[in-house]
Amino acid sequence: MSGTVLLTLRDLSCGYRDHPVVQQLNLQLNVGEIGCLLGPSGCGKTTTLRAIAGFEPVLSGEIQLADTLLSRAGFTLAAEKRRIGMVFQDYALFPHLTVADNVAFGIRQQANCAQVSAELLELVKLSTLSKRYPHELSGGQQQRVALARALAPEPQLLLLDEPFSNLDNELRRRLSHEVRDILKARGTSAILVTHDQEEAFAVSDKVGVFKEGHLEQWDTPYNLYHRPQTSFVASFIGQGYFIRGALLSRESVQTDLGVMRCEPRDWPSGSPVEVLLRPDGIAFAEQDGQQALVVSSSFLGSNTLYRLRLATGGHVEALFPSHVQHAPGDYVGVRVAAEQVVTFAAPGSQR
Repeated sequence: MSGTVLLTLRDLSCGYRDHPVVQQLNLQLNVGEIGCLLGPSGCGKTTTLRAIAGFEPVLSGEIQLADTLLSRAGFTLAAEKRRIGMVFQDYALFPHLTVADNVAFGIRQQANCAQVSAELLELVKLSTLSKRYPHELSGGQQQRVALARALAPEPQLLLLDEPFSNLDNELRRRLSHEVRDILKARGTSAILVTHDQEEAFAVSDKVGVFKEGHLEQWDTPYNLYHRPQTSFVASFIGQGYFIRGALLSRESVQTDLGVMRCEPRDWPSGSPVEVLLRPDGIAFAEQDGQQALVVSSSFLGSNTLYRLRLATGGHVEALFPSHVQHAPGDYVGVRVAAEQVVTFAAPGSQR
């Protein structure tokens, strides 16, 4: 079933009291894929998730799950009829039920209820805690119970709303990998909402970056980082700085750090551009590099992140091995190590 479209959002606009929070949203999620809606607070990602779940009506466009129309203007299929599971931010476990009974809650009428519950508890590594109550569990354990409960009815699609936000950073990292493994083991398609890029990249096959109610890019984590389609995505994803440049040809650009190969652009020669440089795209080059002034540094263990000022006044960041330290005020030689850079139209220029 891989490659088969499961979820389609087509020209979707939704919001509150006829005020569109999300506008003209288009995306597709394939069977077995894990998608993520990523962006700053108030950008529309949770509104989109709630519309998919059936908790919010749509103002225009439509939502389709496989062959079933879920929502369009004037029509909203009831949430309980959508074959969509939900894992909430606060887990929403029943405090008076044991772990096993929480997992079994949605399938109590099924003949194989006990078997399915036991299999899911084994999958989320909670078999030995089946008789405990939610208040006797850690935050990570409660999250796994909520996940098992949502998976029990075998939903076509699972929605997760900021599922790790109540956990400490180390547990978030570990649990995000565990959740991905669990979903992939079950072949469950899912959409996650988060504002944490590391979390999004760890869990997801596709990530959608939102800005003020608009989807800027729906793509793989690799392409979002290395091939951002807008300057907002470029600045929002990962770390990086823009430096000035001018196109020499369709595939080359002159910059403060020399001539670089760039993504093809059908713009006139000489067009002013901004060039995105990531810290991992700047290399230490004492002998043949260009001199840059160390402005500040952050020790990260195996690497040190340096903020550097170029001779032209522009700034870049670079990751150097931490066994050689450079203090603010030092000059270091640098060169561009990236094989290809991404350019954007300079502010105020006409395209």
